[in-house]
Amino acid sequence: MPDPSDLPDPTRIEGAAHPREAVTLHGHAAAEAAVAEALASGRVHSGWLITGPEGIGKATFAYRMAATLLSGEVPEAGLFGEAPALGLPPDHPDARLLRAGAHPRLAIVKRGPNDKGDRLSAEIRAADVRRLKNFFHLSVTDGGQRVVIIDAADEMNVTAANAVLKELEEPPARTTLLLVSHQPARLLPTIRSRCRILRLDPLAPAELKAVLEEQGITTDAPEALAVLAGGSAGRAIRLASDDGLHLYAELIRLLEGMPGFDRAAAIAFAEKVGARGAEGRFELALGLIDLFLARAARAGLVGEPDAQGAPGEARLLARLAPHDRAARGWAELGASLGARARAAKAVNLDPPSLILDMLFRIEEAARAAA
Repeated sequence: MPDPSDLPDPTRIEGAAHPREAVTLHGHAAAEAAVAEALASGRVHSGWLITGPEGIGKATFAYRMAATLLSGEVPEAGLFGEAPALGLPPDHPDARLLRAGAHPRLAIVKRGPNDKGDRLSAEIRAADVRRLKNFFHLSVTDGGQRVVIIDAADEMNVTAANAVLKELEEPPARTTLLLVSHQPARLLPTIRSRCRILRLDPLAPAELKAVLEEQGITTDAPEALAVLAGGSAGRAIRLASDDGLHLYAELIRLLEGMPGFDRAAAIAFAEKVGARGAEGRFELALGLIDLFLARAARAGLVGEPDAQGAPGEARLLARLAPHDRAARGWAELGASLGARARAAKAVNLDPPSLILDMLFRIEEAARAAA
């Protein structure tokens, strides 16, 4: 049986440093100030829901907030009146333990291995949450603040979500739960109501550029990368690291013939991105299809985009989404295919079959729009 430690870390973006290792946090000063104010007042919620688009620094924010909570220190304004910032000096004992992933009063809840142990589960399961019981028992003797980070809370199945809800309803003493959420609407309403919500915004162009420079990411197509990233450093890193710009250009070429397309080319594309051992490319392809549908829906509302993510994309979007009725259709299809992809991954449906089915459904929608 494969060693579970050999499986990829679902909370880390391939090609980038882990969020706990980030030296700086770009953007999100207002959210930092809100947490600092709560700490200064002594009114810290037991549950915090950190929301916003994927890849904008929510996990980095959660780790910096966790470091501050674990240290017991209250952030102060800078010498020149700058807003209080979360986090600790790199040489602080709590900071060193946190960077090493070895802090005894910090627990991480994330997707674990599937039943066979040969790949990651598609969900956070109840067993992943129940491990918190041991954490609470072992860490109680320390007497300090305890923090749990759930990344990403959207990935919890119903049983796991109910287990987390119980912890929020009856939180252990001196414990704070930080829930990282890309799509908070997918969470139980009772979980959302038990948490204080921090909404983080997409990164501004200068902030995105700074993150990519820190990660050593370069590209020969900065405009296309910025367009497709949409203020998400995580998405930009994936696109640049996994040849995502070329993959999106390939998708656009495939869809240019809509409402019909080359069946052989579609099969070849599905087999390429769904090949065994290429899970990262498969996830990237799913994200790019979802992104294309979102851009088609937007084009139907506001018209042809000023900048495009691949050659020919603007012309294709203008043709497929000429009015608001088409926009609604593409938005509905995006929601439907997103739900189908989540369900298919949960039962380990053959990746090439899933991609091919999605392409055929896009073709059907294009015929209906025509």
